[in-house]
Amino acid sequence: MKTLKGPGIFLAQFAGDAAPFDSFDGICAWAASLGYRGVQIPTWDARLFDLDKASGSKDYCDEIAGVAAGHGLAVTELSTHLQGQLVAVHPAYDLAFDGFAAPEVRGNPQARTEWAVDQVKRALTASRHLGLGVHATFSGALAWPYIYPWPQRPPGLVEAAFEELARRWRPILDHAEEQGVDLAYEIHPGEDLHDGVSYEMFLERVGDHPRANLLYDPSHFVLQQLDYLDYIDIYHARIRAFHVKDAEFNPTGRQGVYGGFQSWADRAGRFRSLGDGQVDFGAIFSKLAACDYDGWAVLEWECALKHPEDGAREGAEFIAAHIIRVTDKAFDDFAGAGSDDAANRRMLGLDR
Repeated sequence: MKTLKGPGIFLAQFAGDAAPFDSFDGICAWAASLGYRGVQIPTWDARLFDLDKASGSKDYCDEIAGVAAGHGLAVTELSTHLQGQLVAVHPAYDLAFDGFAAPEVRGNPQARTEWAVDQVKRALTASRHLGLGVHATFSGALAWPYIYPWPQRPPGLVEAAFEELARRWRPILDHAEEQGVDLAYEIHPGEDLHDGVSYEMFLERVGDHPRANLLYDPSHFVLQQLDYLDYIDIYHARIRAFHVKDAEFNPTGRQGVYGGFQSWADRAGRFRSLGDGQVDFGAIFSKLAACDYDGWAVLEWECALKHPEDGAREGAEFIAAHIIRVTDKAFDDFAGAGSDDAANRRMLGLDR
């Protein structure tokens, strides 16, 4: 068994134009003051991180790591959630997702995809420069508009989408192998990799690539009504990153999983600050410790009700309280009488 690292915090939801959230040094000082020990960096936010510079300069990465270390923090992972989304975009979402891309490739889906692939590759190289072994991202989606089989999906439609998704990601995964960095796909609605079955469909098409791994976030499974504890039992060997995020699902006679097009505050399924939702984190941390997960436990704050700074403050304490310092001995060692092969045989009656 291994002890998880943490608490860490994903900076994406906290970055802003006012101090201390407008610079990497400032936001690290803030995170450290709350008790965090690690920061997960969104690579698309130039206020905090220059991805182009990081991919080409280990010295710059050493500077970033040094700023974090100056506040008693480590960099947990880099994230390309927004860029990974753009590796595969169905035309229905072109306008909605164009804002994630650099201005020069907006309105040009092919150029946008090429830019996104390059961005994820750059982040993998930067991860190596930082000495990181895991990188967090999204898969993107081509089949998502067809998630519900009405009208009836024509034969081969989903298969074609996953073949293309695998084709686009295979060179990125090979680059990840060259850098010695795992890709951790966040399994998330809106991505073609949104549950275990869809992940397996993708994994089969990339030849069980050793770098095609998982970011575990139980909140998305609560909203899908998927068994998030059984998921750990099934996929623990592939879990490389962990977003600690809470959620609740309260269906009514008027709405359920799909949410009736309501705002986040009014949905049956909604994200909550840690401890305010329904996720059994005691069981999750126990399972991850027993499965030898020794990566970071990183707060991703998303809540329809609570102020983010309150969620961040409470989240550091919540994660720290749930990390299990694993034991190096059995609790009943005091009653051990010692043994050897001969004694074992006598106890089993094999020498009579």
